[in-house]
Amino acid sequence: MSAELGQLALALALAVACVQALLPLLGAWRGRARWMALARPAACAQALLVSLASAALVHALVSDDFSLRYVVDNANSQLPVWFKVAAYWGGHEGSVLLWIQMLALWGLAVAGFSRALPAPVVARVLGTMGLIGIGFLCFLLFTSNPFERQWPPAADGHDLNPMLQDLGMIAHPPLLYMGYVGFSVAFSFAIAALLGGRLDAAWARWTRPWTLAAWACLTLGIALGSAWAYYVLGWGGWWFWDAVENASFMPWLVGSALLHSLAVTEKRNSFRNWTVLLAIVAFSLSLLGTFLVRSGVLSSVHSFANDPRRGVYILIFLALVSGGSLALYAWRAPQVGLGRRFALVSRESLLMLNNVLLAVAAGTVLLGTLYPLLLDATGLGRISVGAPYFETVFVPLMAPLLVLMGIGPLLTWKQASLRGVWRRLRVIAAVSVALALWAALVLNTSVGVGLGVAVAAWVLLATAAEALKWLWPAQRAASTLRQRLRGVPGSQWGMWVAHAGVAVFVAGVTLVKGLESASDHSLRIGDSAVLGAQRFTFAELTRVQGPNYVAARARFDVTPRDGGPVIAQLWPEKRFYPVQQMPMTDAAIDRGFWRDLYVSLAEATPQGAWVVRLQVKPFMNWVWAGAVLIALGGALAAADRRYRSAARREAAAATSASSSHHVLPST
Repeated sequence: MSAELGQLALALALAVACVQALLPLLGAWRGRARWMALARPAACAQALLVSLASAALVHALVSDDFSLRYVVDNANSQLPVWFKVAAYWGGHEGSVLLWIQMLALWGLAVAGFSRALPAPVVARVLGTMGLIGIGFLCFLLFTSNPFERQWPPAADGHDLNPMLQDLGMIAHPPLLYMGYVGFSVAFSFAIAALLGGRLDAAWARWTRPWTLAAWACLTLGIALGSAWAYYVLGWGGWWFWDAVENASFMPWLVGSALLHSLAVTEKRNSFRNWTVLLAIVAFSLSLLGTFLVRSGVLSSVHSFANDPRRGVYILIFLALVSGGSLALYAWRAPQVGLGRRFALVSRESLLMLNNVLLAVAAGTVLLGTLYPLLLDATGLGRISVGAPYFETVFVPLMAPLLVLMGIGPLLTWKQASLRGVWRRLRVIAAVSVALALWAALVLNTSVGVGLGVAVAAWVLLATAAEALKWLWPAQRAASTLRQRLRGVPGSQWGMWVAHAGVAVFVAGVTLVKGLESASDHSLRIGDSAVLGAQRFTFAELTRVQGPNYVAARARFDVTPRDGGPVIAQLWPEKRFYPVQQMPMTDAAIDRGFWRDLYVSLAEATPQGAWVVRLQVKPFMNWVWAGAVLIALGGALAAADRRYRSAARREAAAATSASSSHHVLPST
């Protein structure tokens, strides 16, 4: 009965979404408090019903209910239980349900944490989220139902895609979707502002923590996906500029611009029109990513489904949401206004330039992703746009952005002096240039690596200088360092940590690209090969029986090049999944602060040898550490207590203002 309960829960969730969408929006329009008050309980009910449907699908997967077509297509009786749970989002229908689940949880969070906001604002925000929920619930129920039964039931399932049978896949999709769908909150606040005509510093304070939380989740989700590709696909790459990877990267870029624009709107009440537009574009790009993954237009390890009808539905929904919101923006934006003016040399100017560079970078990724698809769809030919295009176009845009990242926080709002900033940054600039020369000469690397090291050092040292300015001001009050540490706002800590994470990430990417080495060998047991300062010896080969696969597991002993004690043992595997008749490479990695040693088995040769790929990847873990710091910075900023206290003060002021005026009766 779990399937029927899940189906019923989704049907009821659709009905509740209709209530959540229509009555609160009408209530905000007509000034009816009772209708607006329905927004919160409707959002809570929808979250409960969608969670019940999710629990029903997980129960069907774990209990091997092979009367459900989705369970047959994505699970198997021999599949470990944690991968049965992950099969919930391992196929198209389940991933759509996960999308709706995340939307419902975000709606629940808004309902719970927005009690200090004015009732019309909450009604418009949750009503907009209800409209989005209607679209996706209809998509799920009418084109992608995970509870569809088949008769007779299958004896067993077709198994989960072996590439998805990894612990990283348990966390990657939920975090990625939490970020993707989280931009719907910023989008809903933008629509609420356009409908209500209120877009000011208070609106930015309401919107910013939700955007930060979504952005932090998306950052972690992208990082986990890259880490999964690094060790699962078996050849040591971690970013391929794959179209589906780009589909998550574009909202991240626009979301980064949105965060900085919200900061300006909050602090200076500027960029108001631009901020709303970024919120609309960020969510529109999230919907575009949904279309790319589920339309069948792409062939990728990340994509789902090949049914064109589903793609048409999402494309129409994307057109309605994006077109409708942009039409509303065109109508209402002139009434919102641009906000306060600022000088050419000011923090606002640099943040605007930051926004422009991020938006152009997202545009270049969008062009490289969609142009081949458009050519193919119109019959004008097929081309492949890969890493050479993206690295040639994207990197030159990021270099000036990183330079601005070091300068911007040191400038004052409204008007600043470049001379004073240069006095503070000239030592940092000299140290950065010295590090670039060291990288180019001592490490014997290219000029590009030297420039990457210089830019990373510039960002890190400038961030440290900004932190020292806060913690050790020139005119120190009678306070201890501990008191000053506690007095730093959470958003400020978040900025410092995120910017430091960017510096660590850039250093890691630059050094691993410039210093990595790899070689392929045909080795028998007892043979060895040298790569860099290490010798890899093929010590043994054993047969392993897994829960739903068989594998050849090798042991490689790593020693110094000229002999010495074993410094690492690596156990790569070549797996074969009999249900799907699919081989998989399970790479072995010895991780370290300064380098990764990477060994993967390719194929056995007729002569009894194995083709082995050896790699040394310096500073690889700096890439992951940088991504984690960036996400941590977003989380710290989102948790800033000032956002909650400011919302309570504004709500109290609004209540007292309304009580002192005569209110016309509702009509």
